[in-house]
Amino acid sequence: MVTSPFAAHHADLAGLAAESRRRALAPRAGLDFASNDYLGLAASYLLSEALTEGLRRGIPAGSGGSRLLRGNHAEHEALEAHAARHYGSDAALFFPTGFAANAALFATLPQRGDLVVHDELIHASAHDGMKLGRADRAAAAHNDPQSFADAIAAWRARGGTGTPWIAVESLYSMDGDRAPLADLAAVADRHDAVLVVDEAHATGVYGPAGQGLAHDIAGRDNLVTLHTCGKALGCEGALLCGPQIVRDFIVNRGRPFIFSTAPSPLMAWLVRQALEIVANEPERPARLHELVRHAETRLGTLGVPASGSQVIPVVIGDNARTMRIAGALQYAGFDVRGIRPPTVPHGTARLRVAITLNVDERNIDVLADTLAGAMAAA
Repeated sequence: MVTSPFAAHHADLAGLAAESRRRALAPRAGLDFASNDYLGLAASYLLSEALTEGLRRGIPAGSGGSRLLRGNHAEHEALEAHAARHYGSDAALFFPTGFAANAALFATLPQRGDLVVHDELIHASAHDGMKLGRADRAAAAHNDPQSFADAIAAWRARGGTGTPWIAVESLYSMDGDRAPLADLAAVADRHDAVLVVDEAHATGVYGPAGQGLAHDIAGRDNLVTLHTCGKALGCEGALLCGPQIVRDFIVNRGRPFIFSTAPSPLMAWLVRQALEIVANEPERPARLHELVRHAETRLGTLGVPASGSQVIPVVIGDNARTMRIAGALQYAGFDVRGIRPPTVPHGTARLRVAITLNVDERNIDVLADTLAGAMAAA
């Protein structure tokens, strides 16, 4: 009998299925309580009009090559200049996805002999970037500035002489809580460290003109921020913002950037228009915050703690029960997804309820009632 070359893969998937952790792609259906389209821009008339205008201007859909070959388009440069002004940094660099930007950042900027201290709940893309990089790395307790300081001090005591890098998200994608950025910036200053803030779930939603939660510490020479364009901005891509040396070094040494086809110039144009829309329509995030407060009140009657943001986790614990409840909500017409390990820690499987401008108060009320019934039945 010939053994399948994929026997190990089949066994791995079977193991995931036994733990109610096997994933599968599913089409979108039902009211949107799952997406990161927080400001309802992805399918908006405004972005459709901007796309039409970009096509009318003859902006190409494809770049035709990497940025260092013929792929560098005027629209890439225009977006990066606009983003640097908008986010208060010296320079910006556009990537096709947030994952690509995080991977390039952590694979390229921290050098051999440096230390990356990351929040224990940081994005998977940061972990993958660190694995490609040459620096040592250490996990710090979630949202605990002293834990970051202690990790750096312990590394120095062992003889570490390089640069420490502090890596956090400003708003965590599965818990919805915020990082203590001012305290972390103070730790970075005391230890001559660079603070890296992933603003993926805060961009467009918080700060003046949607600048994010790090806007109060913008412009520092030891700050790098990452702004995802595929969430509240309703587009695709990511903008890495920081000192000019960050842009220059990645352009010269960042293999994920150097050897990748450049993002679509048309998308660069569209992101620039999205930044303008968010800056000129403060009523969008204001309306979102109203919906968040309403959702916290309604879900609070079920014992769901308020996260203080548009990401509201309903922690169930058991994988199978989580998926049964998610299935019941989906059957009732609500797109709510179950999140299981390893995306979240073991024993904390949850429903990730995302509040967006694609729903209203009535939708939230019916969701809460349906959730109560589903939790009782499961």
